[in-house]
Amino acid sequence: MDFSTYRQAYFVDPAPVPRFSLSGLNGVSLYIQDYERAVAFYQEVFGPPAYVEGEWTHGWPIGKDWLTLFPSSRGGPANIDLTIEVVTAEAVTGLYQAFIDAGARSEKGPSNQLMYQPVRYASVIDPFGTIIVIVSQRDE
Repeated sequence: MDFSTYRQAYFVDPAPVPRFSLSGLNGVSLYIQDYERAVAFYQEVFGPPAYVEGEWTHGWPIGKDWLTLFPSSRGGPANIDLTIEVVTAEAVTGLYQAFIDAGARSEKGPSNQLMYQPVRYASVIDPFGTIIVIVSQRDE
């Protein structure tokens, strides 16, 4: 399906008027029981955290937003997917492979998809159960 057909099939036209003036999300916080292992995993993928507050708060900048880890007394994240947008389609494959090399398991290897717009897409599941979607805008 081309993007024009996709838009006609799935987007509401005219678009509803937003109820609030939102500028975006400011980050994602993951609460993980196996905290030290989670910090080591994300550090292997992204490098050292850019924010460390005491022993229990570690954060990595993701574009203009943040991925922050906190300890949890119960399991790990449930019913969440974290979508990370990268700059190029080639970077989708690189970040996907970095997650796999660090111990994530593949959910769907890199492919071209329509997901609100044409994107290069891949997804993994981290060792703590978080689904991580990696996307980059692409030309049709």
